[in-house]
Amino acid sequence: MTRKPAQLTALLLCAVLCILSVGCSGTKQSEDRPEGPDWSALEPVGETSVRYATEFSITQYTDGYELITVPATGRLLLVPEGMGAPANLPDDITVLYRPVDRIYLAATSAMDFFRALDGIGAVRLSGTKANGWSIPAARDAMERGDMLFAGKYNAPDYELILTEHCSLAIESTMIYHSPAVSEKLQKLGIPVLIERSSYEEDPLGRMEWIKVYGALLGKEETAAALFDAEVASVEAIGSLPKNGKTVAFFYVTGTGSVNVRKSTDYVVKMIETAGGTYAFSGLDSGNALSTVNMTMERFYEGAVDADVLIYNSTIDGEIYTISELLDRSPLFASFKAVKNGNVWCTGKNLFQEPMGLGKLIGDFYRVLSGEGTDELVYLHKVG
Repeated sequence: MTRKPAQLTALLLCAVLCILSVGCSGTKQSEDRPEGPDWSALEPVGETSVRYATEFSITQYTDGYELITVPATGRLLLVPEGMGAPANLPDDITVLYRPVDRIYLAATSAMDFFRALDGIGAVRLSGTKANGWSIPAARDAMERGDMLFAGKYNAPDYELILTEHCSLAIESTMIYHSPAVSEKLQKLGIPVLIERSSYEEDPLGRMEWIKVYGALLGKEETAAALFDAEVASVEAIGSLPKNGKTVAFFYVTGTGSVNVRKSTDYVVKMIETAGGTYAFSGLDSGNALSTVNMTMERFYEGAVDADVLIYNSTIDGEIYTISELLDRSPLFASFKAVKNGNVWCTGKNLFQEPMGLGKLIGDFYRVLSGEGTDELVYLHKVG
């Protein structure tokens, strides 16, 4: 009965000694720096072009300072290397010193942005274990020891985060369910960025978050070029003839209900960009969720005559055979798409690769057109 309290006391003592020995938890916040200018003396000199995203903005100021604003979560000021934080900053601005490295990444979907920017080396700590990564470069980094597991978003290893001199924690919106974690990280001197790309209603808005990570890594031009290439690819698909085939995108829950996307969801916009028509137009639930659960009977009414069924594997796992689909409900046997052999499934890696949304739109187009289905990246046929 005395061992656990003793272990806890030792851990707390270690953390305290670590903080005392390195100032403010060993982050860049604690380093000796020259005195910065007064905040009122800095003037905005530019704004990062944001075409589709609504959940962030980036403003450039004199002397190389850069301000990332994420609505409802505060502002993050990037301080140029070798310079000091401005005096008299507003309370909602958190200071982050460049270069930004030794990051604790608990927002899984953000890793793909670092991969695209050749910046995975800036991530020292992961909220996901090696076997949880579908991104090979992240998994390999963990297996080499270049990236360490530092606990999940709701149970981080504070001692490891401190001793590794973490400079930034990137959290998903799941952190809203564990606000004490975010508060403690900030008390330890570690800035927190809450990743909100999943709140973007436009798929291009989700991909445009690469500009946030371009700013963090000082690779703004690379980020802009990568995004522009994705925009061009999606626009090219959108200009192709539309066939109007109806599509149902769904999965069957453990209780037998069917989870489908709202008609305003980004996946629906991707289907429409690829030339399809969503089977559940006008569907809304009146809440902030992007999905709706409905009975199998209601799903049958809306999707039995759909030309294409696409099974969403993100939550429920992938399926490969019609038998697996029928195991979830024998009603599927009477669906038009099942009879015509037009059932497809997403790959489980989809959630971790937001920069692949353009390729997924291409997959949707190939499935709808029936051309090039042997070149699919994120979909496979259920046969």
